[in-house]
Amino acid sequence: MTPRVYYGWVLVAALGVTETTSWGILYYSFSVFLAPMESELGWSRAAMTGAYSLAILLSGVAAVPVGRWLDAHGPRLLMTAGSCAGVGLLLAWSAVDSLPAFYLLWAGIGLANATVLYEPAFAVAARWFRTRRSQALMVITLMAGLASTIFVPLADWLVHAQGWRPALVTLAVILAVVTVPLHALLLRRRPEDLGLAVDGDAAPAALPAATPATEQSVPLSAALHDPSFAWLVAAFWLYALSNIGVAVHLLPYLTGAGYASTDAALLVGGVGVMQVVGRIIFVPLERRLAPRVMSAAVFALQPVALAVLLLAPAPVGGLVFVALFGASRGATTLLRSLLVVGLYGPARFASIAGIITSFVTVAQAAAPVGVGAAYDATGGYSQVWWALVAVSVLAVGCVAVADRRTHA
Repeated sequence: MTPRVYYGWVLVAALGVTETTSWGILYYSFSVFLAPMESELGWSRAAMTGAYSLAILLSGVAAVPVGRWLDAHGPRLLMTAGSCAGVGLLLAWSAVDSLPAFYLLWAGIGLANATVLYEPAFAVAARWFRTRRSQALMVITLMAGLASTIFVPLADWLVHAQGWRPALVTLAVILAVVTVPLHALLLRRRPEDLGLAVDGDAAPAALPAATPATEQSVPLSAALHDPSFAWLVAAFWLYALSNIGVAVHLLPYLTGAGYASTDAALLVGGVGVMQVVGRIIFVPLERRLAPRVMSAAVFALQPVALAVLLLAPAPVGGLVFVALFGASRGATTLLRSLLVVGLYGPARFASIAGIITSFVTVAQAAAPVGVGAAYDATGGYSQVWWALVAVSVLAVGCVAVADRRTHA
């Protein structure tokens, strides 16, 4: 007799909690510590944020070996070790007094992030779900979407109440108490290990342990040589280049375009809200629309949003931009995982997704600097934004070619 609650949903709930905590502490809280560290240690903002950029780059580089480990051994040991490493690195951060040491520990945090943030969590959902895979991914990302809302104010309160060094110790304790037990005690590699099949059916005795009989997986080497894979990498690379470039420079663009600073800040915050809305809308539409149509539509929201921002008068242009840009950004988080598993199956999902992540991270790191340099060269954002519209349109074409799924 199968359990009333499929264990996959237990994993989704646990990962929703651990992703919220890990994103909030290891990623979003960084900005809270810049001012107090600058005041005490005298380091420049540029020097400190350089360590953060290094962490992002190393996280992308580590995505490839992390993906291969997940496919071969599952998430339990890796995510538990990553959480433990994150705890130790936060404690080391609380005692840091030299810039080289700060860079070294943030390099470690970047590697730890590769083992505990979205890609490993998505790999779990890909293994445990098929027909409700998009819903499982949505639940994880909706919960984790609260990470900055919870932990940025919490970190700020701790800094003011305790000082920045004790605040980091407190955050380390929270990370340890919340994430380590859930990763160590609850994570399982695949449903067959509990006598279940994907989506919670009782596993037939003859069912192979590696892959559900109804969903075939492509070997890693075959996936990498598949023409669709190159188009997929190009699509998400171009999308990320435009998306991150716009997101980082959005606030100065809006204030330069005549928006009041408070209105501009509200619009930037609205992008995060619309990411959540985009994920909620994506799931029912993804089950009704043809896969290629859905993929192209999600990507197409970005160039349309940019064009509206450039052409429509304020405040209508800003509001429409936020709605479309945020929805596209939120839906793309789900789309990337669903595309990979839909094209190549769940068995090598983490390895394939990790390779794509490594390419995308390069675009994410290069975009803010590149847009800034283009702004300096042209004396404004208008020409840069139109160039990013063109880049986004290219991304739409690439994803339409890449997505050859015949079912959602």
